[in-house]
Amino acid sequence: MRRSITTLVLLLAVLGLSSCLRLDPFLYNPSTDIDGYYLDDFDGETEIQLDASYDLPDSTTHVFTLTSDLDGDLAEIYAIYLGDIARIAQDTVILYLHGNAGHLDYYWPRIKLLGNVGGNNRFGVLAIDYRGYGLSEGTPTEEGLYVDTDAAMKWLKDNGLTDDRLVVYGFSLGSAPATELTANARTLQPSKLMLEAPFASDEVMAQDASGLSIPGSFLSNLQIDNGDEIRKVEEPFFWIHGTADSYLNMETHGEVVYGNYDGIYSEAHRVEGAEHSDVPAVMGYPEYTKAVEEFLLIQP
Repeated sequence: MRRSITTLVLLLAVLGLSSCLRLDPFLYNPSTDIDGYYLDDFDGETEIQLDASYDLPDSTTHVFTLTSDLDGDLAEIYAIYLGDIARIAQDTVILYLHGNAGHLDYYWPRIKLLGNVGGNNRFGVLAIDYRGYGLSEGTPTEEGLYVDTDAAMKWLKDNGLTDDRLVVYGFSLGSAPATELTANARTLQPSKLMLEAPFASDEVMAQDASGLSIPGSFLSNLQIDNGDEIRKVEEPFFWIHGTADSYLNMETHGEVVYGNYDGIYSEAHRVEGAEHSDVPAVMGYPEYTKAVEEFLLIQP
């Protein structure tokens, strides 16, 4: 989560206007003023920065659209696939679900870093811009996150991917669809779940943001509760979080999610001194990619 709402909530509370404030719109901070995806040629802000040693062949980078159906509200969703689409039926694929700010160019170095796990294009990587983000049509909503993610899974299934080779990786806001669709499978049942800087619930987020002892429902209509949904997840679970995260506090969010998991295998990576968006960089790219690779290859 890139936008801090604490000051705004407290100011409105002081003014007696907090009953008019909803957290819901503040969860989504998309950038839509773009005319295309530039990837390596993007000169705007990015989450992390990689040198040329992490470049991937142009022939393995595919930008395309898929259709997401939210109760008849069809939206064209933009996606990037790294790898050989013709080999999806044989490959293991990481479905990467990004945070609440920006668009695919903003997360491109993160996506590309996953494309380097185990060597260039060792694993397939699929990433999407949720509806309302980047060039994707529509307006961001909680259910939209889920149906857009499921649309990505449908595309993978149509191209031959099976449950046992799908790994879902959710960062920040992306932890919600990642956890939801692992706990309550729709099109595919992910074989592994990876969460980076997840939030526990909208309730905890409201409490942390407002600093007030009020119900989360006072500030949000959202029903997101990763801390509860993770209890349903049996698949292997990888959790990584920065100890200095000032957006989603590791103790009140990440530790809760990790502590509630009761599946067959879990591993925790608490990255000392890392903030919300720099975990791979602070951990070190070689160490990060090695940890991801080792998790992908485990046979619990």
